[in-house]
Amino acid sequence: MTTVLVGLVMLVGLLGVVVPLLPGTALVLAAGVAWAVLVVEDGSTRWVVVGTMTALFLAGLVLKYALPGRRLAGRLPRRTLLLGAAGAVVGFFALPPLGLLLGGVLGVYLAEAQRAGSSAEARRSTVQVLTAIGLGVLAELTAGVLMVAAWLLGVVLV
Repeated sequence: MTTVLVGLVMLVGLLGVVVPLLPGTALVLAAGVAWAVLVVEDGSTRWVVVGTMTALFLAGLVLKYALPGRRLAGRLPRRTLLLGAAGAVVGFFALPPLGLLLGGVLGVYLAEAQRAGSSAEARRSTVQVLTAIGLGVLAELTAGVLMVAAWLLGVVLV
């Protein structure tokens, strides 16, 4: 029964990668640690699994922020990115959880429309930002799926 509950919590964690209101891969890792603590069998396999999950968590966390940053570096002014972030924060509180995405997109679009003076340029810049953010989410989701796979392997081995 514990294994099923841990698996369900991990599923919620994977959903949290895509839905900004949920914790994401941190929840997957926490469920893995809880599983390792609650397993009554002796042995180090469960802790090797948790160590592997932790390494995957850290890699996903780094890639989540590094890939979009690298993709956007030098392409957009810092002001545009700051206004996008400010729009995301305002949107999050105004219309949770969808407002995070909508506010960020609107902030980038408005900043770029003001800077470039062209709606076509603003749309292109907004698509660049969304693509970069999507790449970061994909990296975190991949790490989360690999974490769950490591846990499943651990369940079989323990």
